[in-house]
Amino acid sequence: MTLLLVEDDRLLAETLVDTLRLGGHQVDHLADGEAARTRLGAMNHGYALVLLDLNLPGCSGLDVLTALRRQDSGTPVLILTARGAVEDRVCGLDLGADDYLAKPFALDELEARVRALMRRRGSDRELKVGSLVLDVMAQRFTLEGEPLGVPPREQRLLTCLMRHAGEPVEKVRLAEEAFQDQPMGDNAIEVYIHRLRKRLTGHGVTLRTVRGLGYVLETT
Repeated sequence: MTLLLVEDDRLLAETLVDTLRLGGHQVDHLADGEAARTRLGAMNHGYALVLLDLNLPGCSGLDVLTALRRQDSGTPVLILTARGAVEDRVCGLDLGADDYLAKPFALDELEARVRALMRRRGSDRELKVGSLVLDVMAQRFTLEGEPLGVPPREQRLLTCLMRHAGEPVEKVRLAEEAFQDQPMGDNAIEVYIHRLRKRLTGHGVTLRTVRGLGYVLETT
């Protein structure tokens, strides 16, 4: 599994990349906030953990975190901040970060925090709704143990519905979380919902319309 380090201090980034790789991790590095926001704003970004500096060129780390959490509530985020930036740390945690380290920090402590978050991540590698299973890292769906072929846009929609399984999700929220990078009309979402419903029928999973509230994915 690959980690993403977002840090604009070149020397620190080189040290952290070397340390993490020696610890057995694959590591990608970005030094620009805008590039990180684009990379992590994609549904299938493929990272198991993000180490995120908050003071970045292009856009802030908080903006990067906000973009990530619009469509991904599961990938752990470890914030790296200046020691005195208490308000930024609090804001980051409120936006969905999992932990933080104040600079300067010991490399041993960084490795320990990463290990702890990865252990926590291990219990969130799959989403299950009855016989419907999503391998989060590989973005592969199975239904009753058999591969379920789902086109990319329907994948986004189904992933969002699985993350909110058992609760109605409005069209507006679906559009924001699943298709935040492209305009998506109500009619298009209805078409995708219809197609997904047909794929799931007869397998113990139902995609139900709740009038006035949206769509709910649940077991039957």
